Formats: sequence, C-alpha cells, structure tokens
Amino acid sequence: MDIYEALYTTRAMRRVKPDPISTDVQAKILDAAIRAPSGGNQQNWAFLLVDDPAIKGELATMYGECIDQLFKTIYKDQAEAAVADPDGNAPFLKMRRSVESAVDNFADYPLFLFGFSKGDRTGGSIYPAIWSAQLAARAEGVGSSLTTVLAFKGDAVPDLLGVPGDSGWAMSCCVPMGYPTGKWGVAPRRPVHEVSYRNQWGQPVGFETPEPLWSSD
Repeated sequence: MDIYEALYTTRAMRRVKPDPISTDVQAKILDAAIRAPSGGNQQNWAFLLVDDPAIKGELATMYGECIDQLFKTIYKDQAEAAVADPDGNAPFLKMRRSVESAVDNFADYPLFLFGFSKGDRTGGSIYPAIWSAQLAARAEGVGSSLTTVLAFKGDAVPDLLGVPGDSGWAMSCCVPMGYPTGKWGVAPRRPVHEVSYRNQWGQPVGFETPEPLWSSD
C-alpha cells in the first residue's frame, strides 16, 4: 500500500464486523508499533490485547458509561448546540452517531489494543507507537479508532486487565479494531492553511491546500 493512501485513509472506523483478526495480523500490527520513535530510546511502553468475551463485556459496560459522561461534560456545549441547530452541526451529529454505534456494539469488537506507558504522562512515545499500529492495521484492511474516554473510570479498567497497581504503568488509550463494514475514505478536515502558520502565530503559512493533496484517483 502506498504510504500516502495509508496516511489519508486511516480515519476512525468504529463500525466493524465481528470477524476475528488472525494472530499473524496481530503480530504485524504490534511489530510495527514497537518500531516507532521512542523518547531517549527508553521504550517505556507496553501493549495489551483483549479478545476475551467476558472482559469485553465488562469493558462495554464501562465504555457506555464513559461516553454518557463525555457528552454530559466535555462535549456538553456542542451537544446542546447540535440539538438546537441540527443542520449547522451535522459533522458533530455524524460523529455522535458513530460513537453511539460503538457503544451499542462494543462487546462485539473482535480485538482491543490497550497502550500503557511508564514515566511519560505526555504520551510522546506511546502515541507514535499506537499510530504506527493503526497504520499497520490499515495496511492489513483492519479498521481502528483510538479512545481515551475509559480514563473516566480511573483504575477500574487497569484493575480489570490485571495491571499491578504499584507497577507505574499508566493506561494511555484503548484502540478497538475490526474489519470495517463501510468504505475507506479521506476524512474531511479544515484545510492546512486555516490551521497552520509560519514563524509567528497568526502569520500565513505561505501556501493553500483547498483540496486534499492525495486522492484515490
């Protein structure tokens, strides 16, 4: 797969099939993850795969509670604005429907990848590794979507996963994975020139990108 195709089409894929992901594919995903840059080459990361139905069931309950809390707190204003003006907030409502679909089917995801880090609350090493895992998954036709919302549960998720409480390992994220039911595509985004500057904040970056610079055509 062309690297730009992977970069442009590895968007959040929350609607997936329950079909299992082979251990060969899982190995490729994790082997790609550990090749990512690591601050000071400390490699202070750990990865935990979850495919046990009982554990997934408990995670599904907690995930649903966390999503409910998310939309009542961090996304509260956006959620209320979307109710007042659905047409003007169509992208937010589309995202919410996708997340709610994930809530309804969380226990049916075939695989979860959890990322943990030690001594690095910034995520400077674990998130590049997780992104490499997601790109590798994309190359294998596997969709993924990173979430940190389970942090609302504090130690409940690490405890469920058997992480020793005094080990220093902090849960950074959960990545549900599965073969998508929909199509890969380029995610719509505000163009580069609207969110980028050069030399000084607010100064033009010096070029415009009104359309994506890569397409499947």
